[in-house]
Amino acid sequence: MSKKTIVVALGGNALIEEGTKGTIEEQFENTRKSMAAIVGLIKEGHHVVLSHGNGPQAGVHLVRNEVGSSHGAAPSPLNVIVADTQGSIGYMIQQSLMNALIKAGVKKDVVTVVTQVVVDKDDPSMKNPTKYVGLYFKEAELEACRAKGWVMKEDPGRGYRRVVASPIPVDVVEKETIHELLRSGKVVIAVGGGGVPVCRAADGTLEGVDAVIDKDRASALLASQIAADELLILTGVDKVAINFKKPDMKVLDSMTVAEAEKHLADGQFPKGSMGPKIEAAVDFIKLGGKLVVITSLEKAQEAVDGKAGTRVVR
Repeated sequence: MSKKTIVVALGGNALIEEGTKGTIEEQFENTRKSMAAIVGLIKEGHHVVLSHGNGPQAGVHLVRNEVGSSHGAAPSPLNVIVADTQGSIGYMIQQSLMNALIKAGVKKDVVTVVTQVVVDKDDPSMKNPTKYVGLYFKEAELEACRAKGWVMKEDPGRGYRRVVASPIPVDVVEKETIHELLRSGKVVIAVGGGGVPVCRAADGTLEGVDAVIDKDRASALLASQIAADELLILTGVDKVAINFKKPDMKVLDSMTVAEAEKHLADGQFPKGSMGPKIEAAVDFIKLGGKLVVITSLEKAQEAVDGKAGTRVVR
């Protein structure tokens, strides 16, 4: 079997199972269980980069901001929150994977890279934020929220929430470092939470911005920039389907980019679920990637071996 460079985008269920409180103990337990499939890829000799989401964890930080500010503590901006969660989640994955590799008799270093991802300051989403973050508020609280400079929108049936920009990623700052680590035989955890969002000035300097980058799209960009052979997007289903949960639901073994774009245009893949994953798959192939496989965590190794998942190709 040929050895591949694979970027694995871990879904939220890799850390927090639905129906749990998401305590650190629960996150560690779930992360340990999630590493079996990753160990299988590494034992086969593949070079692996892991990315991960951070939605629930970032939400906790935003709650801490609210509680802390009432006691005089300065709140952390979103870019710092993403950096914080890259470190904490990276630590959980790093330790859990290292322990799993030791038990499997595999000697391999695992490293976490706090990763900055460049976005365009003129991205349309900067002026029209749509990504919900943080707590729910009542209508009577809107004035106080807006006084903090927040953009607030109604989350239908649930209340009002802060919305932030979710710009398209355009460059991974630490891509060369990540590539060097891979070449030296390390397993790398990178672009966690979509990466720390930054803008680049004309002189090349960087500055953090208040935004959230989609984890799968950042993973697709990194995969293209390190010339990965494959992008593996792990989610809550074994295969992608159209007409999902309808009588005429059809499970897809494969899709071309053209077919994926048509399904997106037809509204088959909602923005709140499968949509960003399909968009990321299209991004990677258009940027020169060979293959994207979308499947569940449990099927990860089978998917890389060509025996599971939905394949997206040119």
